[in-house]
Amino acid sequence: MTLRRLFRHRLFVTGLILFGIIAFMAAAAPWITDINPNRLSMRNKFLPPGGDFVLGTDNFGRSLWSRVVWGARLSVIIGVSVVALNAVFGTLIGALAGYFRRLDNVLMRINDALMAFPAILLAIGVTAMLGPSTANVIIALGIVYVPRTARIVRASVIVLREMEYVQAAVAAGAGHWRILRRHILPNAMAPMIVQLSFLFAYAVLSEATLSFLGLGAVPPTPTWGNIMAEGRDFMRDAPWIIAIPGVTLMITVLGLNMLGDGLRDVLDPRLRIQQ
Repeated sequence: MTLRRLFRHRLFVTGLILFGIIAFMAAAAPWITDINPNRLSMRNKFLPPGGDFVLGTDNFGRSLWSRVVWGARLSVIIGVSVVALNAVFGTLIGALAGYFRRLDNVLMRINDALMAFPAILLAIGVTAMLGPSTANVIIALGIVYVPRTARIVRASVIVLREMEYVQAAVAAGAGHWRILRRHILPNAMAPMIVQLSFLFAYAVLSEATLSFLGLGAVPPTPTWGNIMAEGRDFMRDAPWIIAIPGVTLMITVLGLNMLGDGLRDVLDPRLRIQQ
């Protein structure tokens, strides 16, 4: 029934199509382009879109189509990795803080300290300390966004632990971990799934920002951020170098946000009642 409502939701379907295109590009990168994204060809530099180079070339004569496609793969990998870190550690921290009251104050004060920093500034600080690399970007974005997921899970757990069926399980002698695993966390999944869909978009956008500032994957590894960073000096003569990865990034974030809005509309019972 939930799937049927999702696929009747226009916003969700539109977001799924947009992000599906990017995900297909990322998964099929070796097959949809046979050009090495790092192959230099100075004779072909600054070629406009069309002809042998569908999206044109950059200042080193590299195929922009190939670099954007392989950049999509890296963005999706980073997004999935950050979402996985949040699903594991954000859920664990939020569940512990919400269910065990003695841990709540300690864990939430640490969370508050991390959330006091603007997300992108904290990510820049962590990557600057660890050094530019793909793995360090994933670690930095995990540190930035895990506290936000933990707070959402904690809020759901605090409400659910007072429900009658949980109290009945306590009265029946069920252990704490069984109650969390079988009764509380499955019912706290809906808001977390919505949060993770938005988090995917934030992670992709933050990775592009860090790469644009030179704190992401080390060049010549293609990412949308460093492609735009290299193209900013040639915006007047070759605007496609910065415009094409920018539009691709916009489509990805827009699609993920539409997915999140659709999931929220379908999974949130309060919105269903209003509708």
